[in-house]
Amino acid sequence: MAKLLSFLYDKSNIVKWFFFALLIFIIVFDYFAERHAAHFFGDNIIGFWTIFGVFICLAMIIICKGLSHVWLMKGEDYYDN
Repeated sequence: MAKLLSFLYDKSNIVKWFFFALLIFIIVFDYFAERHAAHFFGDNIIGFWTIFGVFICLAMIIICKGLSHVWLMKGEDYYDN
């Protein structure tokens, strides 16, 4: 597992572009997908749920990172006191 993670870290630029290509592929696939009766407003917009998922994921990362800095991080001398 460590070898795989170090390999992916070394090739991070390739991995990043692979996921961008995958995102573009999903949006293009959504363009050609057959549409049925829309249940939500986003069902009629091409690529809406893909882009929505990306932005919500980024928002969750930012929010969780902020909460971890507020609640979980302690000062360097926390255990010395």
